[in-house]
Amino acid sequence: MPELSETLSLAPLLAITLLFLYKWASTSIENSPPSPPKLPIRGNLHQLGLHPHRALRDLAQIHGPLMLLHFGSNPVLVVSSAEEAREIMKTHDLSFSNRPKTFVFEKLLYNFRDVASAPYGEYWRQMKSLCVLNLLSHKRVRSFRAVREEEVNSMIEKIKESSSTSSVVNMSETFATLTNDVTSRVALGRKYNTGGQGRSLNDLLEEFVKLIGHINIGDFIPWLAWLNRMNGLDARLDRVARQFDEFLERVIQEHVSSSESRTNGHARTENDKKDFVDVLLEIQKENSLGLPLERVSIKALILDMFAAGTETTYTFLEWALSKLLRNPMVMSKLQKEIRGIVGDKKDITEDDLTGMHYLKAVIKETFRLHPPAPLLVPRLSTREVKINGYNIKANTQVTVNAWHIGRDPNTYKNPEEFEPERFLIQNDIDYRGNDFQLIPFGAGRRICPGIQFSTALNEIALANILHQFNWELPDGAKGQDLDMTESTGITIHRKNPLKVVAVPYFH
Repeated sequence: MPELSETLSLAPLLAITLLFLYKWASTSIENSPPSPPKLPIRGNLHQLGLHPHRALRDLAQIHGPLMLLHFGSNPVLVVSSAEEAREIMKTHDLSFSNRPKTFVFEKLLYNFRDVASAPYGEYWRQMKSLCVLNLLSHKRVRSFRAVREEEVNSMIEKIKESSSTSSVVNMSETFATLTNDVTSRVALGRKYNTGGQGRSLNDLLEEFVKLIGHINIGDFIPWLAWLNRMNGLDARLDRVARQFDEFLERVIQEHVSSSESRTNGHARTENDKKDFVDVLLEIQKENSLGLPLERVSIKALILDMFAAGTETTYTFLEWALSKLLRNPMVMSKLQKEIRGIVGDKKDITEDDLTGMHYLKAVIKETFRLHPPAPLLVPRLSTREVKINGYNIKANTQVTVNAWHIGRDPNTYKNPEEFEPERFLIQNDIDYRGNDFQLIPFGAGRRICPGIQFSTALNEIALANILHQFNWELPDGAKGQDLDMTESTGITIHRKNPLKVVAVPYFH
């Protein structure tokens, strides 16, 4: 049967030809962005490593600034240049304004009831408006000036106590306490030092941030979700969620009790001003929002404002001081500017900051090299979009690598060097979402609304510590000896605490 034999011998060649034609057709029809090879089942998940922002930078250098990965079977678009970021967060912002639903966000963020993870829509718009109007607007941020100045002065006094005995100061811990205290006072009404079950609030927040940045295999390969029980992730999430809920319930109950006390004839004192929680409870009671403001939503909003206001600000401050210690000439130039403007005054107020242009350049340069969240909170496309000739399907997750964009050699000369002078030359570049080469807070509809809140504290804190003290590393170490290893998590701070010696400038 020669005809049958010939047909059988041609079968493998025919199969290969058909497979090639299918792949060619699907590629030409889909016209997807370049992709690195992927493994069966897991896709590209194995390539992320402990520091995904660095791993994605390395892949983008091979495959380009618009790159399609697959986490399990989920398509993930990685954006690594200012031009492509503009396409996502400006040109097609509405199409990319949704959020992917992840198991970790669901557990820790009250089933997506907060601002950061809520799906795009009316609920999200209302919650964001509540936060901006009552805590994060320019007017509200200015009204917190006294709190910032008081807490910065308190920090300075504590540093002086250590410097009087030449003790080593843990500035990571100092900055965390400062940002915790400022945020607690303006959002929650008073300082809080402990979370649920008496645990340190800073420690609880640190674990919360690590978990928020955890890559959960079950989100991408659902039939492997059982691994969360085996590796302890489920238990950790439940514990942290429960402890934060206890803390937030205590905060709310204290405010309810104070409100009831005032109803019974105890007037609000000058020092007993309305805080964010008071406003939320009032809106809930009066039902003035237009939609029910449930208690779980109040907790989610408080958690958002507290966690974001504390963690990202203290992370910036420790990186800024770290970079200045490694670059003593920059530190000297900045101190000269600050001391020249302030003169013999010891305490800097926010009025003194206006003319400190080099300070603002140092802040921009720190954000460029060390955005607190190197990978912006992921977005999700709601419709098919064409970007630079590539078709991006609906329900594609989008990750913007702000860390890589800030170090792009096509945008910045000597991108790995700490050179604040670049922002004196290009002083029109800012980080408020209009200049896509510098987007530590994101841009577009889903931009972090706390930019002004964070910037106000960053400026007054950094100016004061550099005015009041000269800074050295312990045991005579040089700046280049300072370990700059990064932590893991959604917010990347120093892996090891920043420990330094503060030498008073005023005697």
